[in-house]
Amino acid sequence: MPARRLGEYFGCANVFIKDESVNPSGSFKARGMSAAISRAIEYGIKQFCVPTAGNAGGAAAAYSAAAGCKIRVFMPADSGDAFIEECRQCGAEVTTLDGTIVDAAELMRTECDPDEWFDLSTLKEPYRLEGKKTLGFELYEQFNGELPEVIVYPTGGGTGLIGMWKAFDELEELGLIDSSRPRLVSVQAEGCAPIVKAFAAGKEFAEPWPDPQTDALGLRVPQAVGDFLILRAIRETKGEAITASENQWREGVKLLGRFAGLYACPEGGAALAGMIRLLESKKVDPSEGVVIFNTGTGFKYQHVL
Repeated sequence: MPARRLGEYFGCANVFIKDESVNPSGSFKARGMSAAISRAIEYGIKQFCVPTAGNAGGAAAAYSAAAGCKIRVFMPADSGDAFIEECRQCGAEVTTLDGTIVDAAELMRTECDPDEWFDLSTLKEPYRLEGKKTLGFELYEQFNGELPEVIVYPTGGGTGLIGMWKAFDELEELGLIDSSRPRLVSVQAEGCAPIVKAFAAGKEFAEPWPDPQTDALGLRVPQAVGDFLILRAIRETKGEAITASENQWREGVKLLGRFAGLYACPEGGAALAGMIRLLESKKVDPSEGVVIFNTGTGFKYQHVL
């Protein structure tokens, strides 16, 4: 969606918002989970398990319910009542614990026999990525066969960023675009920024972030399984990896509401904060086309907004 008033406020004429809050279950996670569960069912799989910071669990529970499958969801206890209740209302067995999504994954693998429960974790199966790839295809369609100069993406596990990178390569293979690419920008929370740290240090892999602290729950991912792919995508597209403080993403949420009429999630606020930093540092020209991602609805985040 064009964000004209937002662009005018920042003196950047071509700002667009990719609003994923309108998807089923209210977030971008519906793309990956719908593909993963649909494909798994084709192989006869009917029981799933997943660790989550919130939105992935809700999407997995929703699609499992629609398909008549069982699912176990493991999430941090401070994820918020909205996320926990969403999963339970869709029939999921929910286990909460103190810690992060990494701790949730460890508990899940202890409690769920892999011969009985199929692991839907990020990049532990191939089809969530294929679902996220549609983000890139849609941008191509929505820009009438072209692509924006810059994509600003809030990054936890980073599957969406990797998926778009893959989509653009496939579009080129099909002869629909040339070798030029949007600059992919990863935005992370100041209190949990393993990709930003690794990018700045020129490393291929990111070290686990000790004691991650952020209320942007989707960004509280201390170690991404696909860290090397995220970093490769950023570097190959001549992109950036930057942080947003808690105050900056909160201000971003307010600005998205006031100037775009969008009740954004904290991660969406972080993406806008990232765009602001890019403009201030002159790493984005005000004439360039910029897409910022709002990955989910703010209504699930009442406990932190």
